[in-house]
Amino acid sequence: MAHLPVPTDAAVSPDKMTSRDYYADSYAHFGIHEEMLKDKVRTLSYRNSMYNNPHLFRGKTVLDVGCGTAILSMFAVKAGARHVVGIDMSNIIDQAQKIIEANGFKDSITLVKGKLEEAELPIQQFDIIISEWMGYFLLYESMLDTVLLARDKYLAPGGKLFPDKASIYIAAIEDQEYKDEKINFWDDVYGFNFSCIKEVALREPLVDTVDLKAVVTDPYLLKEIDIATVTKEELSFLAPFKLKVLRDDYIHAFLAWFDVSFTASHKPVSFSTGPHSQYTHWKQTVFYTIHPISVLSGEFIEGTLKCSPNERNNRDLDIVIEYELDASGESAKEREAKDRIEYKMYVASFLSYPLSCGVDGD
Repeated sequence: MAHLPVPTDAAVSPDKMTSRDYYADSYAHFGIHEEMLKDKVRTLSYRNSMYNNPHLFRGKTVLDVGCGTAILSMFAVKAGARHVVGIDMSNIIDQAQKIIEANGFKDSITLVKGKLEEAELPIQQFDIIISEWMGYFLLYESMLDTVLLARDKYLAPGGKLFPDKASIYIAAIEDQEYKDEKINFWDDVYGFNFSCIKEVALREPLVDTVDLKAVVTDPYLLKEIDIATVTKEELSFLAPFKLKVLRDDYIHAFLAWFDVSFTASHKPVSFSTGPHSQYTHWKQTVFYTIHPISVLSGEFIEGTLKCSPNERNNRDLDIVIEYELDASGESAKEREAKDRIEYKMYVASFLSYPLSCGVDGD
């Protein structure tokens, strides 16, 4: 996941940071990096993309954007890179410096603390750019903007990006039990009406793992991104979808996930974050509908998904889903379903882990 957070006071060392510091610099806490490093699908995919293609890295210069603990930088050197420059805004880079020194990479990896837009890098052109920039729903936190800036400013002609392709998929799921627990719970809280919170909760996408058995429709390829050519403006998009219903059931939410590919390599590597695949820390993103949709096998749900950065904070995402059920059969009229729902993915929704890791006060 992305790791270019809001900068904190540079004078605060990681061992002296409090919960206030972690709020501004959530990626400084080792717990988030532990989760990402233990995500074997993520970490081994990056390692395999480099180790399986040593001829592409041998003697080359590599830029690691959002380097975090520098694990990808070390993979690159082990794959044969001549020198790697890693850059990150987070205080975790102070730990990364100790890590590369402890593992004998002090002379082959240079770490730079700061924003890519402002930092002076010791190398002005790189043969390869590596970055683990993906967020929830692929684009949450908008770190891809920084990767594109690095591509345009620092990548040599004919240079390679790892990864270089990404795709977003959408499907629909049955999820009555969990929707009751997370959304409908607010209708009656110990005998009191909390439904005003329900309206807010409904419009906040849920990041969680979904059982493949809950999927009611075929998946639909919503958006393809070629990182070698995509522009920042193209990351805001309106995409149509058409979902074929696989069985008679009820639909309570739309489900989104992404796939990532390293096609620039001689031996391509890819992974998926979908419900059909091995667990990753990105899980899937659930968009609950206001009302359940009664569907029959063979019917279609058609609609659009609009995604754009929030105007006030481009790390957040504004997502709008419009859909309509093409109902059939004798019950078609009473099962008609059509709606437009606005969702917001925002930073506060995903900060609970680092905030809960300390008890220090101001």
